[in-house]
Amino acid sequence: MSIGAVLGELHGDFPDLTQSKIRYLEQEGLISPERRASGYRLFSEADIARLRFILTAQRDRFWPHKVIKDALDRLDRGLDVPGLTGPTPQADASSPAPPPAPEPAAHAPVSDLSAGALRRRRAVRLSPLELRERTGLDSAAYTQLTSFGLLRTDAGGKHHADDVDVAEAAVALARFGLEARHLRLFRVAADREIGLTQQLLEPLRRRRARGASGPDPAEREAELLSHTLALHVALVRSGLNQSR
Repeated sequence: MSIGAVLGELHGDFPDLTQSKIRYLEQEGLISPERRASGYRLFSEADIARLRFILTAQRDRFWPHKVIKDALDRLDRGLDVPGLTGPTPQADASSPAPPPAPEPAAHAPVSDLSAGALRRRRAVRLSPLELRERTGLDSAAYTQLTSFGLLRTDAGGKHHADDVDVAEAAVALARFGLEARHLRLFRVAADREIGLTQQLLEPLRRRRARGASGPDPAEREAELLSHTLALHVALVRSGLNQSR
């Protein structure tokens, strides 16, 4: 949805909302709509829900930007926000209701293999403890997944959205008796696919760096990822069918 369409969507509840206000919230890091190479903003339904949450928090609860940022950060990480449900401890029954919480938008579900869904990734940074609490991964499994390179922290010791997918998949596969040591082959296969994909994308990135026209490397990366995942599923399914 374009920024103009967003204004039309929210005008009934927020008649004073302007394009300048939306751009300002983006500059403050409260929202992060998708940007085309031309700079054109595209807002998803999750972006609009996030914007509605921000505007409601400002209007009804007078939350400053820092409080809103902290609340959104906790929601993105799948954590509860103190005071979000029900009145705050200092408030009486006449206090405004808390703003409606947007759906956690950490990342597109792995089950959706479309290029668009695979490209839509929110900034998620979880500590090891927060990752385990969110996914139900126990400490021993976390240690094993980390030692085998399936889970990796950034320079600040935080996990990103993809690690949430990895941990959730590991928890699900553990129910079938698969341990971290069984999953090492996925790390090896992924590293090979990463190398191949980077070879294909590097020429596009160099051309884009020189200002030349051509496909958006981020879009092409999502398309390649979608096709390689679909191929993997098809090959495994075919092999299982032939072995019956």
